[in-house]
Amino acid sequence: MLLILAVTTCQVVPVMTREVDLRRAAAEFCPDGAICRVTPLGSGNINDTFLVAAAGGPFVLQRINRQVFPEPLRVIHNFATITNHLRGRRGRDGAIFRTALPVPARTGALYFCDPHGEYWRGQTYLPHSGCRALSGAGQAEQIGRVLATFHQLMAGLDGQALADPLPGFHNLPRYLLEFDRLRPVTTDRQGSASCRYCLEIIDRDRRRATLLEEAKMAGLLTIQPIHGDPKIDNFLFDENGLAVGMLDLDTVAMGIVHYDLGDCLRSCCNRAGEEGGAGREVAFDLEICRALLQGYFNEAHGLLTAEQRAFIFDAVLGITFELGLRFLTDHLGGNSYFRVQQDGENLLRASRQFRLAEAIAAEEAAIRQLALTASL
Repeated sequence: MLLILAVTTCQVVPVMTREVDLRRAAAEFCPDGAICRVTPLGSGNINDTFLVAAAGGPFVLQRINRQVFPEPLRVIHNFATITNHLRGRRGRDGAIFRTALPVPARTGALYFCDPHGEYWRGQTYLPHSGCRALSGAGQAEQIGRVLATFHQLMAGLDGQALADPLPGFHNLPRYLLEFDRLRPVTTDRQGSASCRYCLEIIDRDRRRATLLEEAKMAGLLTIQPIHGDPKIDNFLFDENGLAVGMLDLDTVAMGIVHYDLGDCLRSCCNRAGEEGGAGREVAFDLEICRALLQGYFNEAHGLLTAEQRAFIFDAVLGITFELGLRFLTDHLGGNSYFRVQQDGENLLRASRQFRLAEAIAAEEAAIRQLALTASL
């Protein structure tokens, strides 16, 4: 059944406390307006996410960050459209592709707009094991299979049914323009050795990093609905550690599958993990890359032509460069996009991504070979 959104206008009134906002929003989704137990959930950098313990079972409550998603109803509408399309669908192995589903408010609407114009939504809670780093090649192959299943299932969705939740997302030339605009007026934040390193990488590699976008503009790469943010912790694993689906569909939009493949390889093949860690060196793991691409193309053998496969290296390098650039730009601009606990975190994130980009560039020949030969 198609889910319909009722669009209303939110009126802004004087701000209440965060706790009052949260309790009011939770009550809008809890049976009979009861005040349910609410606890923070996850460690995302964008939205505020909570686990609500309700009489009918737990569900996820989320406040959509309007600084990142200026049109929250686009995100809410897309989520309903995407989950309606994926509901009950299976991959080639016969397994149902799993993802969260909308939980309507007590009014029947798919969201609640609080007195400050903040949008809240409910989703089903899927108990699963988190994964910040892969256990090995076997798990990487599963992730490749699940990503391919998502692409194949989403290819059947009419792209006109999706609103663009983040106009300009994954548009590296646009991110470079934003960086170039900000750089001359933020010299006071560019003095550290780490920042100077990032600036040197940007100046040196910016031309090479835009090759994927140029291929897209030339019509060499196919455009279809993609996930947009398939990092390792957006994959859903069951109690046995098997990949069974995907989470966080807020960035789903029309794009090229290379964006997803590049970002997935960037996230999964980094031996230091997304956030780095003591004693873990940033490096690109070719065995994980091999296994992930094998899983992907075993599931979706004919999704890309040989010519399109040749751009996979440019995708993983370009997406890694792009993320480093976005972290650095946010650092220079005062950390308004990615959530931080203290100033300097986004600079650290940027330097890690640029170190990873250098590791990827050093393995160019091997990555190109793996992209062309996986599952053949």
